[in-house]
Amino acid sequence: MLWMIISAVIGSVSRLSATCLAQSHAACDILGLDSFCEDDLYTAMDWLDDHQQVIEGRLFKGRYQHEKPNMYLYDVTSSYLEGNQNELGDYGYNRDGKKGKKQIVIGLLTDGEGRPISCEVFQGNTQDTKTFKSQVDKIAQRFGIKKVTFVGDRGMIKSAQISDLTTEKYHYITALTKPEIETLLKHDVVQMELFDKTICEVEAEGIRYIFRRNPIRVREIRETRQGKFRKMHDLCLQKSEYLAEHPRAKIKVAKRIVKEKAGKLKIDKWVSICNQGRNLSVEINKSALEEEEKLDGCYVIKTDLSVKTASKQTVHDRYKSLAEVEWAFRTMKTTLLHIRGVFVRKASRTRAHVFTIMLAYVIAYELRRLWQDIDVTIEEGIEELSSLCATEAIIGNVSIQTVPEPRERGKLLLQKANITLPDAIPCRNVNVFTRKKLVEERRDPAKTNS
Repeated sequence: MLWMIISAVIGSVSRLSATCLAQSHAACDILGLDSFCEDDLYTAMDWLDDHQQVIEGRLFKGRYQHEKPNMYLYDVTSSYLEGNQNELGDYGYNRDGKKGKKQIVIGLLTDGEGRPISCEVFQGNTQDTKTFKSQVDKIAQRFGIKKVTFVGDRGMIKSAQISDLTTEKYHYITALTKPEIETLLKHDVVQMELFDKTICEVEAEGIRYIFRRNPIRVREIRETRQGKFRKMHDLCLQKSEYLAEHPRAKIKVAKRIVKEKAGKLKIDKWVSICNQGRNLSVEINKSALEEEEKLDGCYVIKTDLSVKTASKQTVHDRYKSLAEVEWAFRTMKTTLLHIRGVFVRKASRTRAHVFTIMLAYVIAYELRRLWQDIDVTIEEGIEELSSLCATEAIIGNVSIQTVPEPRERGKLLLQKANITLPDAIPCRNVNVFTRKKLVEERRDPAKTNS
């Protein structure tokens, strides 16, 4: 199990690749492992799935010996599958932009600083809100926490989830959707002129609303909107040229295509497609555009925490801490750990695979914290340390592996991580092997083209 976690950090996700990696690393010598193959790793995955709750409980207890956190971040993501045989695979809202592929849904629970506490894998068609109740039960029953505030995004904590939290006497921090903000404005709970770059707050019926207009987001949103308008302008020019070159082409067909594009870009509310003869053009409806821009960069955070418990700045900052979970998903899926591909079919092994990646992320999180003062990414730091190679020295019948002195940056990375390298490590001469052989195409690509 430990080798699977380590191999995920240094670049191998599948059981076969982890086994191959052990052949070129001193995995058995350092970890004291006997000979193994990928079948042994699958057995370890079965054990890991059976013991996930116990491991999460021990990690939680060991980390928070003196004081348990009362703020928890929760979010979900999805990960697409290449095959169709995974027991948890199904079609759902795909965040990876991979249409036509089955997926799994992954929920990640962290403390208020973004440290992973627990992960859970759901069927691929599970809605975000349907994953929330199990997290509340987990905190209440398994970890036994009494004073809890859940932080979730606007699509996660809704009325049903708030009801679940109220039952446990828990609190929440979430954000409102655009229609919900418009409802507050309509009922004069908040006023448009109060939205500013400084944080403001109002309270209504025991609920606090913390709101702000982010000037950076205003600029970004409007630049994006202008870019979409330019695309529409260019498309109109293309269609006009086509109509001019093809006298039998129908204007209404070209116009319909342009309107459909405007709908896909979601700018059809404030643009109109016009034609003069066979020339198409796109025009802006100024009043509609002003209405569309009204809430640019505006957001409203909602909480039932009292002012005495948390100031408006604290509530605001805690909601923004959800970026830590987003960073975790990005690290687990794309930048370092690469949760895909999921080369297993059983639900139990799928859960074990994701849990392995979460445990690997725990290492990545700590390295990020320890190396924050160094001008290096986690990926660069691990690559630097991976350049260390042991040298085997044979003295009579005794073999040892001497560890060379790292380069200056490597020394600094190890020092910040509070790691001291030994002068030598034992040479146990353990043979790691794979049962599965390389397919002919990978072994000799030239043969496939002959």
